[in-house]
Amino acid sequence: MAPTFDGGQNGNIKRNDSAASIFEIGESDLSRLLEKPRAINIERKRSFDERSISELSISSPPRNFYKNNENSSRVFESFGSIHSGVSTPRSFHCVETHPIVAEAWVALQRSIVHFRGQPVGTIAALDHSSEELNYDQVFVRDFVPSALAFLMNGEPEIVKNFLLKTLRLQSWEKKVDNFTLGAGVMPASFKVLHDPVRNSETIIADFGECAIGRVAPVDSGFWWIILLRAYTKSTGDTSLAELPECQRGIRLIMTLCLSEGFDTFPTLLCADGCSMIDRRMGVYGYPIEIQALFFMALRCALLLLKQDEEGKACAEIISKRLHALSYHMRNYFWLDIKQLNDIYRYKTEEYSHTAVNKFNVMPDSLPDWVFDFMPTRGGYFIGNVSPARMDFRWFCLGNCVAILSSLATPDQASAIMDLIESRWDELVGEMPLKICYPAMESHEWRIVTGCDPKNTSWSYHNGGSWPVLIWLLTAACIKSGRPQLARRAIELAETRLLKDHWPEYYDGKQGRYMGKQARKNQTWSIAGYLVAKMMLEDPSHLGMISLEEDKQMKPQMKRSASWMC
Repeated sequence: MAPTFDGGQNGNIKRNDSAASIFEIGESDLSRLLEKPRAINIERKRSFDERSISELSISSPPRNFYKNNENSSRVFESFGSIHSGVSTPRSFHCVETHPIVAEAWVALQRSIVHFRGQPVGTIAALDHSSEELNYDQVFVRDFVPSALAFLMNGEPEIVKNFLLKTLRLQSWEKKVDNFTLGAGVMPASFKVLHDPVRNSETIIADFGECAIGRVAPVDSGFWWIILLRAYTKSTGDTSLAELPECQRGIRLIMTLCLSEGFDTFPTLLCADGCSMIDRRMGVYGYPIEIQALFFMALRCALLLLKQDEEGKACAEIISKRLHALSYHMRNYFWLDIKQLNDIYRYKTEEYSHTAVNKFNVMPDSLPDWVFDFMPTRGGYFIGNVSPARMDFRWFCLGNCVAILSSLATPDQASAIMDLIESRWDELVGEMPLKICYPAMESHEWRIVTGCDPKNTSWSYHNGGSWPVLIWLLTAACIKSGRPQLARRAIELAETRLLKDHWPEYYDGKQGRYMGKQARKNQTWSIAGYLVAKMMLEDPSHLGMISLEEDKQMKPQMKRSASWMC
């Protein structure tokens, strides 16, 4: 049994024995970090090349949507107290906008979780009609769109508190049964427990030991670094990232991912269920979602690391990995009609460095659907590449993050947008946005998912439609100069989200039906919509979540000799 700690309102800490999988934050050594920050001059910095904003072709003139004198957003006048027992929203200045925006902000504010009087995150869902399970916890990946919404709205305090709390959790020993996890692992989620009798609050965390399949969250550390960079970019406050604790946290995550082993590829080997798709879905190996987040986290870490001895040493390793990873992903994960035709003609059982079919992929394993799905103009990063296996499914998050991180070249980003536009009915349908396409059915579903009743065809992770993904689509569209696609998707979502009470996901090939097990009032569905709306109205917000192409990391886009026929 491992210890937990109770933090009373007077700041005292009492140690108790409890389950080995429970970890708690001690307040005494962190209180100085969470004191009210000194006044800083917050200056909005434009996110990407100014020319790209002026050159955007937006279908209707942008309105002054969320605007205050610092170019941040305010959408409330004053809604007064919200009798949720969770939060009372701050005051906002109302402006003309879609009627569901105000409702979304009320719902988002209601989801805020406090620890010792300070906001530290948002819970996954506020659906009292369903069993809570772990939906009453603060998930690292789920909080990202909430954090971006708060940053865009000029409320960085909750984001700073969240970053510090999760950082403190990273430092605790993490055990699953008798096995100790790596020091850099970030929690999947945490929960605040209130004890009104003892007038104390306790934070417990899950590092995967309570998750379905008991898989550690590989993506949590990447999202933490990406969010730290977003906070720094949005506020202009570099002091948080420069804290020794934050610098150490970044290095621990990097050490965990960049350690030497038996790998022959620069991609990151992962188990099924280690990211947003947290159930068995055949994404083990080198899933595109993790590789794109890995790439973006590496680039963000380079920007955040201090130029001291430890920082420089870490940065040097990161730079080498970035060059190898960008080449590998842009060449071997990329699929367009030419590359599809090449794979179709592959020979097998080739040997030596001159092999064309490097991964010994069997052409007969090409699924029938991909030939119809692939447009003449367009392309995408496929789901997975590993020995003798290519997963040709489309995954939304990985491809959008590839655009935002500039893992995708400008031509590839444009091709991804072409694909989305030409396959709008399949990928967007009646509710944005398919998490993956297509769904696995019948025998394939039974073998790959293990007959998972939640991941049946066109449901949940297996081809379900997730409104949260609209913020990633919007960001990718703006960066690629296609804001009209984002506007079209947002307007589609607005017809149903509030009426359906912000579901977690939708089912069916067209996303027509509310998910059979979808929680209502899902926080990241709410936050994802708000972030998309704010970015579309003020594209400068994109800067906190977008990285421009690194010219030094732009090798000639031609395949090695072994790929030439």
